[in-house]
Amino acid sequence: MSTILVTGANRGIGLEFVQQYLEIGAQVIATYREVENSDALIRLSAERPTLDTFKLDVASDESRKAFATQLGTRPIDIFINNAGIYGPRDSNFGNVDEANWIPTLRINALAPLLLTQLIIENLRRGASKKLLYVTSKMGSIDDNKGGGSYVYRSSKAALNAVVKSISVDLASDGMRVGLLHPGWVRTDMGGPNALIDVETSVSGMIQVIEGLDDQSSGRFFNYNGDQIPW
Repeated sequence: MSTILVTGANRGIGLEFVQQYLEIGAQVIATYREVENSDALIRLSAERPTLDTFKLDVASDESRKAFATQLGTRPIDIFINNAGIYGPRDSNFGNVDEANWIPTLRINALAPLLLTQLIIENLRRGASKKLLYVTSKMGSIDDNKGGGSYVYRSSKAALNAVVKSISVDLASDGMRVGLLHPGWVRTDMGGPNALIDVETSVSGMIQVIEGLDDQSSGRFFNYNGDQIPW
């Protein structure tokens, strides 16, 4: 039985990852930031003995370290870094300052690396050794034809650069590392007019994860398996 760790699993894409992996027989470790916003996940954990939930605020160094301590020496086969935020929606030219930029960078670009460093021994003990980071096509410099969205775009572009380095540095450990664009999904972040539902997005990403190997490690994938330019 594979063990899957999903961060930001209380709703949307994260919760769907949990549900789909449980359905295929995996042991799932799911994290949430606040109890009051995690009813569905906590109810699910009461029903499914193969689901364990932990409180984790990825923006907090203290919380990250406490979570790593709680994991102990438990092996993790697949790590899905899903936790992230959009940040201010009006971050267009002339309307960006340091105060509204730094928190998004901290959560989207810094926290994934800091958490990975803390749980690397758990990943080394796993069989699959796969590390996936949910990013966005908006972090692609090549794809940026619309401008604006400085905060979100820059945070995801920074995450992409971080994860590319992770893929290089951990290759000798047998780690396979990938970046996943979930598509424009109907979630709280994506909004009601988005193009696809969470079931379609997550089932596609799970297929990409299944196919991730040494040759494809370090690449930026769409949920349908297409490679996205940097």
